[in-house]
Amino acid sequence: MDWENFSQSVGWEKIFVSSVVSEANQPCVGKSISQIAAERGHADPADAAFDLLVEEQLAVGMISFGLDEADITAIMRHPAVSFITDGLMSGRPHPRAYATYPRILGRYVREQGVLSLEEAVRKMTSLPARKIRLRNKGVIAEGYDADLVVFDPDTVIDKNSYDDPRVHPAGIRHVLVNGVFVVEDAALTGARPGRVIRD
Repeated sequence: MDWENFSQSVGWEKIFVSSVVSEANQPCVGKSISQIAAERGHADPADAAFDLLVEEQLAVGMISFGLDEADITAIMRHPAVSFITDGLMSGRPHPRAYATYPRILGRYVREQGVLSLEEAVRKMTSLPARKIRLRNKGVIAEGYDADLVVFDPDTVIDKNSYDDPRVHPAGIRHVLVNGVFVVEDAALTGARPGRVIRD
């Protein structure tokens, strides 16, 4: 009976399947639970959702649409809010998996002026690093990990969509992890210098 009940808060027509494991249910990917229910002849979309969860042994990804744009910008402006993403890469991922930060920098900073560039970068780097107590992260300083993104503030923007989520953003020139190029001149290098942080 709270915000975690997505069917109640946004409605079955705004909950879309983003991934399944079985080949048999691949046609469900990209469709709303309401659409799947209609195709399967279920009067109650909950029955279609439960059937799909049983068939996939709970391995069903979803994307829901339920936030208001005015709420998003108000939340973004709050001084305690930092920017992160929980986008997953399986199936048809949410576009945020590829483009959360370019969208913020392009749409909300450059186009709408919701935040200054400096404040947006702080909310992406030093603020979340400090909040979760990541040592040697979040700022450019001696002794810190050289995790850097070189972008053009005049062109950075998300280019993907819900229908085509695996499109890389524009305006990102270089990405370094631990001082090693993983993206150089806008192309992946194949390097994997990252490491798991355990403390």
